Amino acid sequence: MQKQTTLAAIDLGSNSFRLQIARVEGDQLYMLDGLREPVRLAAGLTAEKYLNAEVQQSAFSALERFAERLRDLPHDAVRVVGTNSLRVAKNAEDFIPQAEHILGFPIEVIAGREEARLIYIGVAHGLPPSTDNRLVIDIGGGSTECIIGNGFTPLKMESLYMGCVSFSNRFFTDGKITKQNLKQAELAARGEFESIVADYRGQWRQAVGSSGTAKAIAEILELNGYSKHGITREGLDKLRAHLLEVGDVKKLALQGLRPDREPVIAGGFAIMYAAFCELDIAQMDTALGALREGVLYDLWGRFHDDDVRDVTVDQFMQRYHVDASQAKRVGKLARMFALQFFNNEINEADTHMLDWAAKLIEIGISVAHSGYHKHTAYILANADMPGFSKKEQARLSMLTLAQRGNLSKFKERIKHTSDIVLMMSLRLAVLFCRNRSDIKLPALQGRFSGSKFHISIDADWLAQNPLTEAALQEETRQWKALEMSVQIESA
Repeated sequence: MQKQTTLAAIDLGSNSFRLQIARVEGDQLYMLDGLREPVRLAAGLTAEKYLNAEVQQSAFSALERFAERLRDLPHDAVRVVGTNSLRVAKNAEDFIPQAEHILGFPIEVIAGREEARLIYIGVAHGLPPSTDNRLVIDIGGGSTECIIGNGFTPLKMESLYMGCVSFSNRFFTDGKITKQNLKQAELAARGEFESIVADYRGQWRQAVGSSGTAKAIAEILELNGYSKHGITREGLDKLRAHLLEVGDVKKLALQGLRPDREPVIAGGFAIMYAAFCELDIAQMDTALGALREGVLYDLWGRFHDDDVRDVTVDQFMQRYHVDASQAKRVGKLARMFALQFFNNEINEADTHMLDWAAKLIEIGISVAHSGYHKHTAYILANADMPGFSKKEQARLSMLTLAQRGNLSKFKERIKHTSDIVLMMSLRLAVLFCRNRSDIKLPALQGRFSGSKFHISIDADWLAQNPLTEAALQEETRQWKALEMSVQIESA
């Protein structure tokens, strides 16, 4: 990647959209500018999990304003991530292309644990150094991330399906706060935290809250005299009593409670109160950084040969006992074919994707050799893969599934011509490396015209390798399912 002097991150959260721009100075990022739009995607999710037209229009309007601020930045310098609401929305596939067109940059929907990892990175970079483990809790609009980490390394990461918007809509629909609905909300939140208590309780020395809910509660407690510093259990008890006494979020006369935070304060409070109860938290500090800062530092790492996706792939190779020599053979040959088919103009994203696919192409063998490509594809589509977006995982899954066998099932799944080229490159590499040894191959030459592959190979060598010849002939039949022609030519 070409290094950039300015980076930008956009967090398409369930409560608000946030844009953060930073200047790169050596090993440091200096925050330059930030924008926030209270879109509340989670509030626009129908009971059937569809984003309604009103919230979509609100999102598009916010993205138009962000697009103006990002207009002069190159694509490599901007990363946009979507969180829980875009993970669960059934019409996200319709919404995202429109949003990308308005914004001018691709949108990555990230998994819950990936969101947790990025949040911790953002928080850790804004805290003083410490050798103690830290607990970070981030209550978002639709999910709550809980992370235990040390230094800049997250050790345990969980994403719980509850947030300030979703809980406010579920338990405090009309804004009224009663003993009954507050208790119901707290019990529901405690039930979610209960699933992580055994792994989390007692494993940290300092608790830190990040993002809007934690900051809002801390400010309310301090400005109203309920707490001297940060969030405390005693302060939460006093705030709880005040919420019940007033009984209506619209009538809360609390210093530090902004109008845009008012509609979601009850749901956010219930989750925070439950966290203190279940995880035995006595006091919580608040962090300067959050998801968007984590995205910036993660993006910065990609420019400094510190891409966590490479680390993830290496760990998967070890975990699933991948034959590294075979992966290297397949990767080298696949890159050669891809360069030829792309006429030496392959982009960096496709290069990375091809290399990762070659390294991971056989992880499914650890499950079963029969149909291992299907097991590989399933693992890559569903595993937690730090650094990878859901879109990247889906593409890796498709490429590894397409390494062998019938191609007809991919007719509706291929999005770009580059996918076709990468699929062919991998299939040919697997085909020629089938004997899993460093044999000397003849000169191979490939060309791609958009609808036709030309593969030139020495005729004498092919005559002496009838198994390979038969496999190449089968390729010509398989690619017809994708309306592609394959021409095997004599060198």
